[in-house]
Amino acid sequence: MLDSLIVPLFVTTDLPPRADLAEFGALLAETARTLDHDGVSYEAFLAGKVFWLDRPATARQPAAVETEQRFAALLGYLAASGPGHTTRGVVADVRRAISTAVTGRYGDAGVPPAVFAIRDRDVRERTPDAALYVDTRDAVPDLVTATRSYL
Repeated sequence: MLDSLIVPLFVTTDLPPRADLAEFGALLAETARTLDHDGVSYEAFLAGKVFWLDRPATARQPAAVETEQRFAALLGYLAASGPGHTTRGVVADVRRAISTAVTGRYGDAGVPPAVFAIRDRDVRERTPDAALYVDTRDAVPDLVTATRSYL
């Protein structure tokens, strides 16, 4: 079994009005595949659920759906391979990777995505039932196995 650190994670950011939630989730999951710390790469696995945090537009607000940015989030778990990682370090590494990927895909929204560690209980209690499941495809099997026990 591979040494790994499991971090309950919350990611949130603004997305363009017509952004696809599943595409956003896939972007986050694939971005977390390989992380970098001080020039050294390590394998990671992200599994969780993505959802919209904003209120749905009403019939009286149809224009808002076309023009206003939407607030999206992911609640899940990030597994980082190898010994010697700290929660703070892994979160900083994934924050850099996600900020770069989201800005590259959706442009600069003015603020980078918020990425931080949370309590395990919050992932279970605060994830909406209708959220979409995402994970890093073809990740290191030991990381997948270690993370699945938390889901």
